[in-house]
Amino acid sequence: MDIKNRTDIRLLVDTFYAKVEIDDLLGPIFHQIIQGNWEPHLEKMVNFWDSLLFHQPVYNGQPYPKHADLPITPIHFNRWINVFNQTVDSLFEGTVASRAKEIGSNVAQVFLAKMYPLPNSLPIV
Repeated sequence: MDIKNRTDIRLLVDTFYAKVEIDDLLGPIFHQIIQGNWEPHLEKMVNFWDSLLFHQPVYNGQPYPKHADLPITPIHFNRWINVFNQTVDSLFEGTVASRAKEIGSNVAQVFLAKMYPLPNSLPIV
């Protein structure tokens, strides 16, 4: 079954963040920031994914600035995308599920590139 609606997105988000919460690498970062108040973050993530997957105008934020100063490394990004993809695969299959994994990977890559830019090998002339 593919991701079809906001209810499916809620299942994905709740399942994913339940795994993140107990993950030995990701959990401590989230616990430090969220401090037990998960529901606002979960609702924001449901809106984020609803906007991206179904073009619903329910999220209007800038996610990167909230993550820019977190103590995260490329290892955290790898774990995040692995847990996210495993969660999607455990719950859904289909076009929208594949798109969710692609978007998740793209978001992680953009954040990673902004946090850890590669040095330019050639000067711009």
